[in-house]
Amino acid sequence: MLTITPTGKTLGANVTGIDLSTPLSTADFAQTIKALGQHGVLRFSGQRLTAAQIRDFSLRFGPIQVGVSEGFRHPQAREVGILSNVVENGKPIGVADAGQDWHTDMSYRDTIGFVNVLYAVKVPVRNGLVLGDTLFANMHAAYEGLASEWKSRLAGMTATHDFNKFWENMRQNHASTRPPLSPEQRAKRPPVVHPIFMTHPITGRTVLYCNPGYATRINEMSEAESDKVLDMLFTHQLQDKYLYRHSWQVNDLLIWEHIGTLHNALPDYGPDEHRLMLRCQVMSTPQMFEPGFLSRALEEGSAVH
Repeated sequence: MLTITPTGKTLGANVTGIDLSTPLSTADFAQTIKALGQHGVLRFSGQRLTAAQIRDFSLRFGPIQVGVSEGFRHPQAREVGILSNVVENGKPIGVADAGQDWHTDMSYRDTIGFVNVLYAVKVPVRNGLVLGDTLFANMHAAYEGLASEWKSRLAGMTATHDFNKFWENMRQNHASTRPPLSPEQRAKRPPVVHPIFMTHPITGRTVLYCNPGYATRINEMSEAESDKVLDMLFTHQLQDKYLYRHSWQVNDLLIWEHIGTLHNALPDYGPDEHRLMLRCQVMSTPQMFEPGFLSRALEEGSAVH
């Protein structure tokens, strides 16, 4: 029987009593969606999954994005990306620096990200200490913790999100070897605009949807004022009281929702301390934000798209 045990922290719950190699039942799917809204990050430990099974589990939540770089896809399931610092025959087998700063996946798309599914195949360990943890920040709590005057002032305002901001930050400030985006890649990922405050489709509560990885400008402000307010928002949302840290174990499957969280993968391991993850990035759909859509989908036990 599926059991959900909260971590007792600002985010996170452990889910037991379920084998993800087989499809979730209608009731278990509904319970998982509701738990995602409540806890933001769900850990299914001890799962033994193929790439195809990870893909099939992920597709239940929505359509899967394939990134602008077509490399590092799993040969048995092209929807599944490979994240790894492993090098075989002189070539990397996966993206080595994915997620290594605070961000929300796919906020740079017109239709934003819904969930990430990440499965641990190899986890680096040094002297008995697990490395490569993933940090999360709670954007329900960050909105609620904003001063009332900022909630009033920023209500109805929007921010521009640009894929190239994160890409260039990795190149210029994190010693990434990724090349600049080509003009064709830039054309596939033009800047987009989203509300700074968003109604969460699962909880119905307001979240702060403005992350340091991709948000570049508050459009209703001058550039100078926007820079100051964005700095304030980024500092506010990354206070310790809003943070949760996940320490990986082999065969963990972690799923988190993007609308109410930020995340950051910690690169505290060396090139010979191997980390290998399989990932599906699941998109939201416009219908998901229609009143009552998710409730109807859960009652029917269908995919939420």
